Amino acid sequence: MTLRNFIAAAAVALGVFAAGAAVNVVPRPVSVEEHDGQFTLTSKTSIGYAEGLEEYAMYLDSILLQSTGYELPVVAGTSKAAIALSIDSAAVGASEGYRLEVGRKRITVVGADRGGLFYGLQTLLQLFPEQIHSDRPARNVEWNAPCVSIFDAPERPWRGMMLDVARYFHDVDYVKHYIDMMAMYKLNKLQFHMIDDSGWRMESKKYPRLTEVGAYAGTGPSRLGGYYTQDQIRDIIEYGRLRNVEIIPEIEFPAHILSAVVAYPWLSCTGLQHELPRQHFISRDLLCVGKESSMKFLFDILDETVELFPSKYINIGGDEAVYDRWKECPDCQALLKREGLSKASELQGWLTDTVARMMADRGRTVIGWEEIITRGDVSTPVVALIWHNVADSVFASSKGHQAILTPATHMYLDFPESSTPGEIKAAGWMPPISLEKAYSMPVNDYSDSSSVIGVQGCLWSDQFIHGTVLQELPQLDENRSEAYVDYLTFPRLLAVAEVAWDKESRRSWPDFRRRVMTHFGRLDAMGAAYRVPEPSITSMKELPSGEWEFVLEPSIEGSEIRYTTDGTYPTVHSALYKGGKVVAPSRSDFHAVTVHGRRVSLPTYFAPDYSRYERYGAIAGQWQPLQVQTVATPWNIDVIGKISGNGSYEITFIPEKGGDIHFGRLKLMKRDEQLADVDGDYTVKPGQTATYRFDVDAFEAGTPFTVVVERNGVGSNETSGLVFIRKL
Repeated sequence: MTLRNFIAAAAVALGVFAAGAAVNVVPRPVSVEEHDGQFTLTSKTSIGYAEGLEEYAMYLDSILLQSTGYELPVVAGTSKAAIALSIDSAAVGASEGYRLEVGRKRITVVGADRGGLFYGLQTLLQLFPEQIHSDRPARNVEWNAPCVSIFDAPERPWRGMMLDVARYFHDVDYVKHYIDMMAMYKLNKLQFHMIDDSGWRMESKKYPRLTEVGAYAGTGPSRLGGYYTQDQIRDIIEYGRLRNVEIIPEIEFPAHILSAVVAYPWLSCTGLQHELPRQHFISRDLLCVGKESSMKFLFDILDETVELFPSKYINIGGDEAVYDRWKECPDCQALLKREGLSKASELQGWLTDTVARMMADRGRTVIGWEEIITRGDVSTPVVALIWHNVADSVFASSKGHQAILTPATHMYLDFPESSTPGEIKAAGWMPPISLEKAYSMPVNDYSDSSSVIGVQGCLWSDQFIHGTVLQELPQLDENRSEAYVDYLTFPRLLAVAEVAWDKESRRSWPDFRRRVMTHFGRLDAMGAAYRVPEPSITSMKELPSGEWEFVLEPSIEGSEIRYTTDGTYPTVHSALYKGGKVVAPSRSDFHAVTVHGRRVSLPTYFAPDYSRYERYGAIAGQWQPLQVQTVATPWNIDVIGKISGNGSYEITFIPEKGGDIHFGRLKLMKRDEQLADVDGDYTVKPGQTATYRFDVDAFEAGTPFTVVVERNGVGSNETSGLVFIRKL
């Protein structure tokens, strides 16, 4: 019987398919049957465990001790315990599945395996009041859980998150916090992105300069970086093991390896000495595959990685390589000829296949970004992370490979949740990803023969090194970077978890949103610095008078809504919404925020209507009189996200009010690199346009793009207008 059919049969046996209103578990269990009554946890409640499961009993006891203050008795055996933990694969049937019975006097948690038992404990904790997750005793709380019968098991074996510690280093305690949050929501794979151009984070005994040099950027008090010792990595691995989170190392190559080249310049084709970058960019330097010394280095590092990480998977990255260095390198060209290959990009396929065979000999499977299967032939089975083109998952299957879906359109959590002014600085090369959009990611049902083995979210840290805005100040002992990662991760991690755990056909956005509303208190108790959602607008309409009418509801259980109707931004002192209808002079005059304890959301925001300019593309900027000089002056326009790939683009300047304005020479900059230089001499007035065209052939995801244009008001600065950009 397949996993899918087993789960369906189990749900029929229990006679119910949907969780009831009182059970707000995320991800939603396969089946929940609610009963009358409740279980009450007291200081005398005992925890009993079957043979070999003491560590799970102690794990549960430590959480309950922190939050309740109860020193509960933990005993071997389950027959007399109030909370009994055991494993019975035959009774549960599905890998990582569990059965949870909560009665008035007794709770039983039965896992199909150790992972299933752990997930049963996570569901049990979600049945208790939210304070159960607190790291200190909570007072005046009745520790009750509803009586239920739950059967649950995941739809997919791979339910992952990627944490980027290479672009910006996060210490061991924060990595453990991230693992705890993943485990709470039944995510089981952590892709540990330890190597990139900006830093090498894994200690190597064979190549110590990797961390002595390659782990730090800058000098003196502005030095930035860090690394994990091998003992610290073992500690992280063990921490994840108990929580059913497999730690998967990512050793990035042939690109994104400048940190190693800085430490050992002979690894590259040129042998030139570089510095570790303090600003994000994608280095053109690659690992020189034509040199025996470079390949020996790679094999040595991979052997160290295999020895350190017990994971059956080794991630080799493989994305965003530009092959100019290989094309110019006599060693790489000689290898190309020896292997009978026709172009430099095929060397990446040769490298991937070579490494995949090496890893297979060591009992490991190679994973990498989708480029590892699209850049040359790879005959050894690998797993591709599909981030760019979901259709490549079909290509993977046709070539005998497997795939994991992590499309940037839905699963890249370094994009903001909204385009509301004031949103936190985040990646902008694609549109925002709301909680609802993340939850809507399409994915086929899983079967034992599926080539797509799961779903993964990704959190990149390159925004930390676009300047110093998000870098921590050690003098203040602050945790700005950690709060930033949490803000982007939560609550969207809950959407990733349910998309990965459940069938797409069972998803219900209204039901998921209702359950998530009840989880912010749990996130508070876990110390997660989540993004507070704006109030929900349940209805709005324009009245015959031209005014607008709004009806709202909270987005967090127990939160307040504060609002204004005069165009000003609300504060915690603004009018309190008490239900009913609110009328504002216009739609843009209405603003409302969620107030949840000390946290306040961004205000509701209604973007201006630019539909009449739709043919010119997306809004890229605007100007007002006080921003314009009467002499030619460069104007910088941020077009991150508007430049979305290689191709031809058109940017149009449209005056709306005032006098004439002149536009001259226009340049497109990628960071500090000029990509386009266009002559221009346009003097335009309202009703006219100035349009430039340029080409992009060196796109890099996550990299700042800026249009710089000369402009000046003609005779005065009384001019205002809009800028639009479109890809042709």
